[in-house]
Amino acid sequence: MEQIYYCGIDIAKSKFDCAIRLNNGKYKDKVFKNESEGFSTFINWLAHHGFSHVHICMEATGIYWEAFAEYLADKGLTVSVINPAQIKAFSISLLVRSKTDRGDARVISDFCFERKPAAWLAPSASEQSLRALVLRLESLQKMRTQENNRLHVARENVTKSLTDHIAWLNNEIEILQGDMLLLINGNAEMKQKKTLLESIPGLGVQTAAVLLSFGIHPGRFVNARQAAAYAGVDPRLNESGSSVKGRPRLSKTGHAFLRKSLYMPAMTTLFRTAWGKHFYARLTAAGKAPKLIIGAMMRKLIHVAFGVLKTEKSFDQSLHGV
Repeated sequence: MEQIYYCGIDIAKSKFDCAIRLNNGKYKDKVFKNESEGFSTFINWLAHHGFSHVHICMEATGIYWEAFAEYLADKGLTVSVINPAQIKAFSISLLVRSKTDRGDARVISDFCFERKPAAWLAPSASEQSLRALVLRLESLQKMRTQENNRLHVARENVTKSLTDHIAWLNNEIEILQGDMLLLINGNAEMKQKKTLLESIPGLGVQTAAVLLSFGIHPGRFVNARQAAAYAGVDPRLNESGSSVKGRPRLSKTGHAFLRKSLYMPAMTTLFRTAWGKHFYARLTAAGKAPKLIIGAMMRKLIHVAFGVLKTEKSFDQSLHGV
């Protein structure tokens, strides 16, 4: 049986630190550019040193890891993408005091060796294309909101510039929304999933597209709790010790954009749908604060979305007390 080497990657915007754990407890370290040239240099470096069987682990830090992880998966290498909170907890357990990029890569390498996490499943080409449209659409919608806010207080000599820009943004947003629907409807599997997701009252086509683009479905996650953790809407409770009586709150350790995209659908569901109003009334009667209820509904939407996709059955409000 060939030797498996465990490689930790600490990735940043312009470079990534690599640490490979050796049999003698030492490490092989090197820094590479976080770009296509650096990716190929890394592959050549592995081959040069005889690291033919490598399990690579990296943190899901911002968006910097995605291109490299996809590149490695395309090359047939085993890649695991780890929640940064897990690495932080592991580092604390090792009593690591100093924090450097090289040191972080070594900690990730040790985590990879000890935990042997599951391999990351790269998104399909359709999911990648849909995510690009979703992110661009969100960017333009945010820009439109900013320009509309500026228009309310603008001086007359810049009003035309603002209204022209808003008109352009409206047109671009409409085009992107059309492209998004064309992509989804042109893929039989995505189209079926979109239909199931849209059966959930309070969840519209754009939120459905977000969930599809981030792979919130049984093919990528073992269960709904795992999907909720990926979005960072899983609960976190701190009641350790007699002096600490904290309320449960969102962990916020997952994907920030995905979590943000669930906020307005949660509000719509809570106050404009029968099952959402029932959910709100039940938690209010239990003494839960409004902010906590919103977070709970964000998590509930992930669970319900996962459920309809897993069972391939449309939303049934009778299962939610309505």
